Amino acid sequence: MRSGGAGCSARLLLTSACGINVTAIQDPSLAREGEGEPEGDEEPENDSETESEPEAEADDDREVSNSTIVKEVEFGMCTVTCGIGIREVILTSGCPGGESKCIVRVEECRGPVDCGWGRPISESLERVRLACVHTSPENRFKYIWRLLRPDQQAIILANDSAILEVQRDTHPKAFECETLDNNEIVASIRFTIYTTTELQMKRASQPDTDAVLVFVLTIGVIICIFVIFVLIFIIINWTAVKDFWGAKASTTEIQSELSSMRYKDSTSLDQSPTDIPGHEDDALSEWNE
Repeated sequence: MRSGGAGCSARLLLTSACGINVTAIQDPSLAREGEGEPEGDEEPENDSETESEPEAEADDDREVSNSTIVKEVEFGMCTVTCGIGIREVILTSGCPGGESKCIVRVEECRGPVDCGWGRPISESLERVRLACVHTSPENRFKYIWRLLRPDQQAIILANDSAILEVQRDTHPKAFECETLDNNEIVASIRFTIYTTTELQMKRASQPDTDAVLVFVLTIGVIICIFVIFVLIFIIINWTAVKDFWGAKASTTEIQSELSSMRYKDSTSLDQSPTDIPGHEDDALSEWNE
């Protein structure tokens, strides 16, 4: 019977085990022999099924444990106070390697739209370069430049790039740039372009202020350094300093005692002449008696 079963596995086309799901039989007699021992042939399949069940349960338990891991996320500070910037997304739980915090990604962040008055990125006595609020890539956004006029409607300029180069005029000018993302204004900034004369006067007044500020800061730093050195010297030579102040205090006490003694002597000398006549009068009165 066992040899027949072995021959069966060699001569039959099977899908899973001998005697089960037989697709073709070459010898009818071998087929009957195979039918005579179905129980012994089905045992390996049952064993494999029972072994696969714990493995499947273990895989399910691992999946459940992985899904129950709590991942806490916090966001870093935005790199800008207005307009468009970037910030870090930080994971505070479930980091690899047992780290307390790890950076997951960097994402875009937005602040208030109005950025107020800005400064040119570069300027000279003839030209000024202005820049809109934007992030990389620059061509992702749409830019609208306007020339602002007091009590009049602003003039929209033909320039649609993030950088605008302006030539100085005899009168100061004001420009505004709006940054749009999907036709939504995400940032707005304004600039003032001074005349050449105003710029020269502004630059001439700055050195005096800077010189005074530098002088005050230098004096303050020198005083701080001197105080620090004095404190270090006192700490290092504390015994000598203590003896010095003790000797000085004792000298002061001695001088105060001497002065008090001198004062007492002077008062006693002042009172002695007045006492003498009294004694003489007593002596004369006794002699007369």
